[in-house]
Amino acid sequence: MKHKLNIIILIALMFLAAHLVGLVIINNYLVKDLPYNIQRPELEERTSFIPIFITILFATILALILIRFRALLLWKLWFFISIAFTLAVSFSTFFNQFYALILAILLALAKLFRINIIINNVIEMFIYGGLAAIFVPLFNLFSIGIFLLLISAYDAYAVFKSKHMIKLAKFQTKAKLFTGLHVPYKAKGEKKYTAAILGGGDIGFTLFFAGVILKEFNILAAIITSLIITLSLVVLFFIGKKGKFYPAMPVLSLGCLIAYLIIKFILF
Repeated sequence: MKHKLNIIILIALMFLAAHLVGLVIINNYLVKDLPYNIQRPELEERTSFIPIFITILFATILALILIRFRALLLWKLWFFISIAFTLAVSFSTFFNQFYALILAILLALAKLFRINIIINNVIEMFIYGGLAAIFVPLFNLFSIGIFLLLISAYDAYAVFKSKHMIKLAKFQTKAKLFTGLHVPYKAKGEKKYTAAILGGGDIGFTLFFAGVILKEFNILAAIITSLIITLSLVVLFFIGKKGKFYPAMPVLSLGCLIAYLIIKFILF
């Protein structure tokens, strides 16, 4: 088991909470325009996975360049803008756009300066809904399936072969600019604190899939999908070994596939 049972349960509940909040936000923007006159890229649903996946690769290369040259100021600026932007989209579901933007900026600053680990994780509950609200309408079931397949293969390569995903995670943790869930704890019999972490991509990409299920089926199907994906995350933590890095997306994508098969051929 990779972490203590109570820590695994906590991470799983936060992951599920991020999904459920994200589904509310996605559902809102499936029937109304994005705030601040934001326009989605004009992409064909069937082939949208190609430019989106290429964009992710480009962003990863840029991140590695910033790490290589220790451009921490640029990294912080990129981090702040990204967090503020996605939070503003998310919060506009619940508040007036002006107040949503102010709150997004304040919380992005709080995350940038890492005021509190609890606040940091609560903020994570809202980030990915804003991102998914932009991208979910660009996918259909075919393209999101291929996208998850590509992401899973890339995640496995980046962790087991090139190991640059591990380098990115360690850099973000050391710089205290980690995107994702982060729960520090002290294991029994140990003096130093360790941490259970889950990357933002693992939350966001699986939320894309749940959002497409919402779009193609209904909210109940999407919630069931999120529950099954959460269970697959728990399985990953149970079979994982302490101190080792694992690519989460292959297991989570399998959870997505199982959820789709259950929804398509059993429930709906």
